[in-house]
Amino acid sequence: MRTRFLTTAALVAGSALVLSACAPSANSDDDTAATEEDVTLTVWSWRTEDVEAYNTIFDVFEEQNPGITVEFEAFQNTEYNQILTTGLAGSDGPDVPMVRAYGQLQPNIEAGQLEPIDGEVEGLDAIAESVIAGAKGKDDGKIYAVPLATQTLQMFYNKQIFDDNGLEVPTTWDEFIEVNEALKSAGITPMALGAKDDWVLPMFADVMGSARYGGSDFEQKVLAGETDFTDPDYVASLEILSEVQPYLTPDVVGVGYTDSQIQFTSGQAAQFPGGSFEIATFRNQAPDLEFGSYQVPLPEDAVLDQPVSPGYADGNFAINAKSKNKDAAFTLLNWLATPEFGQLVADELNQFSAIPGVTYSDEVMQEAWDNYEASQAPYLLLVNFRYGEPLGTAVLGTEIQRMFLGEVDAAGAAANLQAGISQWFTPGQ
Repeated sequence: MRTRFLTTAALVAGSALVLSACAPSANSDDDTAATEEDVTLTVWSWRTEDVEAYNTIFDVFEEQNPGITVEFEAFQNTEYNQILTTGLAGSDGPDVPMVRAYGQLQPNIEAGQLEPIDGEVEGLDAIAESVIAGAKGKDDGKIYAVPLATQTLQMFYNKQIFDDNGLEVPTTWDEFIEVNEALKSAGITPMALGAKDDWVLPMFADVMGSARYGGSDFEQKVLAGETDFTDPDYVASLEILSEVQPYLTPDVVGVGYTDSQIQFTSGQAAQFPGGSFEIATFRNQAPDLEFGSYQVPLPEDAVLDQPVSPGYADGNFAINAKSKNKDAAFTLLNWLATPEFGQLVADELNQFSAIPGVTYSDEVMQEAWDNYEASQAPYLLLVNFRYGEPLGTAVLGTEIQRMFLGEVDAAGAAANLQAGISQWFTPGQ
């Protein structure tokens, strides 16, 4: 297997060359590659950091499927959506693209760019409904992809810093504030947050406030039209962000996402509110770092009676409707739906597999997974409010930046969020 990391500049030359080399001969009338010939499947992804891991993973597949070679190509995350849209619209797209989930998958489905996989891939019925929902067409209900991973949002913490300062994982809101005050007094940034990149801020909001506004219960009420984002409980959840702002870097809106990662892994910051996808990054950046995770305790007047870990399906593998190697692509997708692949996702990618029956040898992963299974909620704006423009996450990210800059209060941010999603969201549908 050959694996490459490409940028936009390499797209036209590199992708066209690869696909022309693995396409069937011009005199073939079949849409799939001839089974007696070797086939090269191109797989595209935005996970540039996982290149080596996918080398290992697809080597296992190739050993079991002689005659099929997987060529994994990784693109910059910020460029990927446009690259994929261009590739799938033309003739030089991948055979098997890694695609987004929920609302961000729908444009590809509506454009007829992906092959339905219902009845063609075994094992999909074992995947949790909340996860497989991220791979379905909103209008036709068909399944278009195999889910890759489940992500969960929690608070990560540096165990050594906590020990050095005589701190323990907080179990009440008062203890949470006391921990942050103690860290700040010790000259340590209590929480690292890259607020310059607005996409991290809705995650921060749910890490801190999901239990305050009601988690899954609030989700159902909003979808049914029984309330909206101007609800006092949701506003109160955003007010928490202003309450804890003193425990962030003073110029937090000027701090980039990658800078916040370095703050945490270098020991400049003691905690990091983020997703389980950070575990692999932290391991790579600081192999000796001892860290764990916990659910932020219930704030005052929380709607729920226990802390929660918001979660969502992250990424899917689909088949390009224009692929000339569909038989081989279906062979790959069937393997991607097996516990064997799921275990490789856990072991090689340090991700929570969407496939049931997987175990986690990494103690940090197991701890985070136990937290999630004990009490979970949806990452609300990603799961339900990315099906139109503007995206709910995009609106709230900008509004939280404005809150940190003192340009709007929590009530104003919530009102602007509601106004944004009201442009396309109709309750009860």
